[in-house]
Amino acid sequence: MPKGKRIIINRKIDDEYINRLKVINVEKIENNYENRQNSISSSLANVYNEAQKLYQNKELTDDALEKKGLYTLQNAYELLRQNNFELSFRAFGGRIERGTITSVKVGKKRYVPVDSLNVLMNIKDDFYSVKDAFETYQKFNPKINYRAFIGRIEKTSVPSVKIGTKRLVPREAVDALTHIAKTYYNVTQSIQQLHKAGIGIKRNAFERRLDRKRIPHVKIAGRRYLPIDVVDELVEKELALKK
Repeated sequence: MPKGKRIIINRKIDDEYINRLKVINVEKIENNYENRQNSISSSLANVYNEAQKLYQNKELTDDALEKKGLYTLQNAYELLRQNNFELSFRAFGGRIERGTITSVKVGKKRYVPVDSLNVLMNIKDDFYSVKDAFETYQKFNPKINYRAFIGRIEKTSVPSVKIGTKRLVPREAVDALTHIAKTYYNVTQSIQQLHKAGIGIKRNAFERRLDRKRIPHVKIAGRRYLPIDVVDELVEKELALKK
């Protein structure tokens, strides 16, 4: 870059995806779901007492319990499947046995409260499993491998929550990460674009421009990212200066 000439790109980055990513409160999410589980346990106690009365009076039927919000295992599973919850019946039964899905035994049969099913379906709508989150993100960032993704979760640069015994990644976080992968360059990628255009610049010199806020960028989990169109503008201005 010619001596005495500076390139300054004045632009404020206001990205709703990044804003939502930065305000994800993992502890609050976990507390909300814990409170919902406690609420299920409390309401289930009342329903269970009513079910026991039906059993003692020999009035117990699956239809009668379903009206009170208790489903047989088969009907509970069918309800989940109807709502696109991908789970085999065997895996569903395993969760029941391990207690990760709340259930009660009335008479000789086991039943699942509808509130517990609703929580499961909401979890599916709000979260990805770690594997699904990785596979979704990798489509837009093919260079990352599963081990590296797990490392980011462990370092909390990818937000995750633990609900029950399972670790999950909020869909909002994955949406934001894929958006960043599609529309931003990291520092290394930005320098590569400059070099491809024939603009020689060392990394420390580029980092200094970022430090001095001469090039707009965002910082996420300790990493700096530049919008692709900002890098394109920088390339154009650098080439113009060379002429």
